[in-house]
Amino acid sequence: MKVLVTGVAGQLGHDVVNELSRRGHVAIGSDIAGEYSGIKDNSAVCSAEYYSLDITDRTAVAETIELVRPEAVVHCAAWTAVDAAEDEDKRDKVWAVNVTGTENIAMSCKNVDCKMLYLSTDYVFNGEGTEPWKPECKDYEPLNVYGRTKLEGELAVSRILTKYFILRIAWVFGKNGKNFIKTMLQVAQNHDTVRVVNDQIGTPTYTFDLARLIVDMVESDRYGYYHATNEGGYISWYDFTKEIYRQAGLDTRVVPVTTAEYGLSKAKRPFNSCLDKSKLVEAGFKPLPTWQDAVKRYLGELKWEN
Repeated sequence: MKVLVTGVAGQLGHDVVNELSRRGHVAIGSDIAGEYSGIKDNSAVCSAEYYSLDITDRTAVAETIELVRPEAVVHCAAWTAVDAAEDEDKRDKVWAVNVTGTENIAMSCKNVDCKMLYLSTDYVFNGEGTEPWKPECKDYEPLNVYGRTKLEGELAVSRILTKYFILRIAWVFGKNGKNFIKTMLQVAQNHDTVRVVNDQIGTPTYTFDLARLIVDMVESDRYGYYHATNEGGYISWYDFTKEIYRQAGLDTRVVPVTTAEYGLSKAKRPFNSCLDKSKLVEAGFKPLPTWQDAVKRYLGELKWEN
């Protein structure tokens, strides 16, 4: 199978190309830079065929997908800087990338009759209550610009295509790029104590594990909305930090605070980011391993030594 992966310079796109290649598929990467600009780790993504592509340019998207003629597109490219998206001078760009760019990809997939997998987020929901959000839930009410644009991307995909997967994820970490684990490890090098919010609840997602699921999906025709994070239970960012430091052998003190006490974010965050993943098993897909196990493997991947 030939698969085009957008956003290969990011955490997830990097791992998706590698997983596709491991299974013998033809993986083709794209991103906005003139050449692949992600981590150079001697993996398949570094040697895969690559197209420089501005997804906000409808003509360029149409020409590239017509040229490649993939059987599936995994659309990882997105504006993900949540706080920066709130800036007035950034909002048009965020919309162009997350909404117009996604529409462009979906229209081109329709033109060549290929399936599409769109990565979305828990941020499409309002974050209220305590019950995990189900994939088919329509009570969206996103709290910030990022969430609103990702929701509009979802709606565009479902409106334009019939052969699509919309996969919502949360709290992502991977080898290629910045993430919460890397940040907390860096903070611990210079601070004896860190303050971390304990009233935002969800579950982390390791891109290495998620990439396996994504390839399982595009190999199938079990289309629709899904949720995916690692197993292991719902936790707070405070709980996550405590486990990261325990596994990393760090004695940095972690102090729980409320979101209001922390008070540094421009964008409003959801308190309830719990995603119901039961549909994965019902559809015959294998759940991701526990997040605790994922942290252990990820620290090994980083070659972390205290």
